[in-house]
Formats: sequence, structure tokens, C-alpha cells
Amino acid sequence: MFSFGTVALVIFIIALVFVIKTINVVPQQHAWVVERLGKYHATLAPGLNIVVPFIDRIAYKHSLKEIPLDVPPQVCITRDNTQLQVDGILYFQVTDAMRASYGSSNFITAITQLAQTTLRSVIGKMELDKTFEERDHINTTIVNAIDESAANWGVKVLRYEIKDLTPPAEILHAMQRQITAEREKRALIAASEGRRQEAINIASGEREAAIARSEGEKQAAINRAQGEATAIVALADASATALRQVGDAIRSPGGADAVNLRVAEEYVHAFGNLAKTNNSIIVPADLGNMSGLIASALQIVKAER
Repeated sequence: MFSFGTVALVIFIIALVFVIKTINVVPQQHAWVVERLGKYHATLAPGLNIVVPFIDRIAYKHSLKEIPLDVPPQVCITRDNTQLQVDGILYFQVTDAMRASYGSSNFITAITQLAQTTLRSVIGKMELDKTFEERDHINTTIVNAIDESAANWGVKVLRYEIKDLTPPAEILHAMQRQITAEREKRALIAASEGRRQEAINIASGEREAAIARSEGEKQAAINRAQGEATAIVALADASATALRQVGDAIRSPGGADAVNLRVAEEYVHAFGNLAKTNNSIIVPADLGNMSGLIASALQIVKAER
């Protein structure tokens, strides 16, 4: 016979199991699917939940966080019949726990296979060079294709990223040679453009220098002409002023006598200089002619008056 203590212990254990089976705490960003007698009953939200022990059971547990899924590398054939190994990563999130539980036996495998087949289809429509340029287009096309089918599995495909595109070794070497040739071509073009620009700059500088020199010479000639013209005008003005002053002096009282004296002095001075041009002294044959010459000069002065 069982003692009272043993029976109490058994009851306590059963009650404890009953409580454990009844109370379920679901973590944040998780969803648990409950089946009642083998049939879908409810989806437990995060927090404290009560279920019926031995009738309800937790059939599936799903994380609602964003999940990265590594898509295995595969060889794709491009439109120009070139093999290309593609490695990518897919990001998805469970949005409907019930569909994720019953929509597919393994939605992760289904998503992976669908991503690979869609990638092969997209790459097959593109040439090799375009695959490196159209990564964004490839990613968007794969996401749209997978997301349409994954909706039945309770999964939302967020994005797909290509990690690596690896062509065959011989294609890679050819691409490297092409890149090197293109860089050398750009370097030669840049050098020729530099020489061309240098020649243009030199010619432009010489042209501007020649223009500047001609402008300077032109301005200098103008300045000299203006200076000479100003000097001539000033000299003419001075001569006119002197002549007017001489005329005024002659017309003044005693002016004629001063002129006679000045003419006589100039004649004597000129004759003295003429006599000094040789070793011999020249003496005029008729010294009386000197007074006649003076008188003639005076007559000229009077006529001018």
C-alpha cells in the first residue's frame, strides 16, 4: 500500500507538470503555433499564454526577426555562353507563423532553391559584362520573383545581395588585360591632351605677349608724337611771343637805335669769327663798306616795320 506522503508527492508532481504544460511564456519577436488534438488551434503571441495540457501542444516555434540565409554558390551560364560562379545571401522574415508551419514542409529549403533557379534564369538573359554592371537589377528581380511565391509560405523576402561573381580564370585574365589596355589608352589620351593644352597655352601666351608689346609700342609712339607736337607748339608759341616782344621793343621810343646797335654788334662778331677760321687774318678791302652794310640792315628792319 502507498503511504499518504507518497500519494501527496505524486499529486504534487502531476500538478507541477500540469502547471508547466499549462503556462507558456513566448519570447519577444517569436510566434508559437498551437495544435489541439493534431489540428491548428492558435498562434501564441509574445508574453504569458495558457494552453490545455495533454490536449494542446506547441507544434512549431518561429522567430519573427530578419534572418540572413546564405545561398550556396552555383555556376550560371550567361547569354554569351560564359560560365559564371555566383554567390549570394538572402534576407527574409516570417510574417505568418501559421502559413510558415503548414504552407511548406521546409520553407527555408524552398526559398533557397527558388533563389538559385531564379538567379540562373536572370543571369542567362544577360551578357557577362552586364552582370557586373547590373547587380542592383539582378537583386531586385530575384526578390520580386521569390517574394511572390514566398507569400504562400508566410515569409516576406526583404532583399537579395550578390556577394561574389567569379568568372573562369581565362576570362578573368582576359578582363584584366582589357582593363590594363584601357588604362594605358586613357593614359596616352591624357598625355596627348596635356601636350595639346600646353601648346595651346604657349601659343596663347605668345599671342597675348605680342599684342601687349604692340600695344605698348603703339602707346609709346602716340606719347612721343604727342610730346613732339606739344614741344613744337610750345616752341612756336615761344617764338611768336619773342617776336611780338621784339616788335614791341622796336616800336617803342629808342627801339630803332637799339636795333642798329645790335645789328652792328652781330656783324662785327660774325666778321671776327670768319677771320679766325684760318691762320691768316682777313681784312676787308674797304672798311667803309661795314657802315654801308649796317645801313642796309637797318633799311631792312625799317621795311619790316
